[in-house]
Amino acid sequence: MPRTRYLIAALVCSVLIAATSVAADREPFDALLREQAAHEKQQMAAGEMHTNCEAMAAFRQTAEMVRYPAGEFQLPGYLYKPDKAGKLPAVLWNHGSEKMPIGHPGLARFYTSNGFAFFMPIRHGHGNAPGKYIVDLQREFKEKEPDNLVAWKNDVKLHELYNADVIAAVKWLKSQPFVDPDRIIMTGVSYGGIQTLLAAEKGEGVRGFIPFAPAAMSFANTELQERLKLAVKNAKAPVFLLQAENDYNIGPSKILAPILEHRGSPNRSKVYPPFGKTNQEGHGAFACWSLGITGWGTDVLDFIDAAFVQK
Repeated sequence: MPRTRYLIAALVCSVLIAATSVAADREPFDALLREQAAHEKQQMAAGEMHTNCEAMAAFRQTAEMVRYPAGEFQLPGYLYKPDKAGKLPAVLWNHGSEKMPIGHPGLARFYTSNGFAFFMPIRHGHGNAPGKYIVDLQREFKEKEPDNLVAWKNDVKLHELYNADVIAAVKWLKSQPFVDPDRIIMTGVSYGGIQTLLAAEKGEGVRGFIPFAPAAMSFANTELQERLKLAVKNAKAPVFLLQAENDYNIGPSKILAPILEHRGSPNRSKVYPPFGKTNQEGHGAFACWSLGITGWGTDVLDFIDAAFVQK
């Protein structure tokens, strides 16, 4: 019996060592992502507008426009797939509050080059999707309601309403024949980070949640702060929260880090060094540009590895 326990322990150790070696040897950034990162670094230094290099612009054209059902709507989304057979792990990306979400080929390239399908659903009212745009609804309500607390509560209700689109997108993604429904990760930035945390409370079989800068631009909303604290406390799977130090506000990391720490590994939060020269670059560009990805990409893949082995 002691010998059996010894053999089992030795086998477990060898598996863990092998997994660690694979993670340590992994090269998460392919040549195209590195080319785009270098392109962005030059643009940032010159104060130029962000663009995609020629090869990344060509990769953007590989995105498939799909439709997923969400309540009364048929909503659009961008889908990228790696050239790989079999059931794929998948990453669902929640866009921010911008009216016209873009296809984010840098993010897609990072995930597809690491073997994931990448799906970016568009919530209703954004882009050409039917329905009312959330920012317009927030603005209209605040124009009629002078009490900030009442307006903040309404903002939370709107985030809950739009989260139904996110849950619908998860269900659509899990039903796709090329997706392994037991290996799905959700991530997103800003409003998309909020949506990611609200979805974490529901779970829906998603194995890990990676919010970037959730509520960093709306941190004054104490009602939203409390709602996100509750969502993290009740999350059904591990959470990894990321921000750059020069984000609009790193309050989200400060208030949520203790809850994540209490939940234990692989739950975590991390504030990275400043990215770029402005708050906006430390907010959205850090999360979405290839140059930002080269800063956090390895940490995210390590988190996903850990989330996939959690049950």
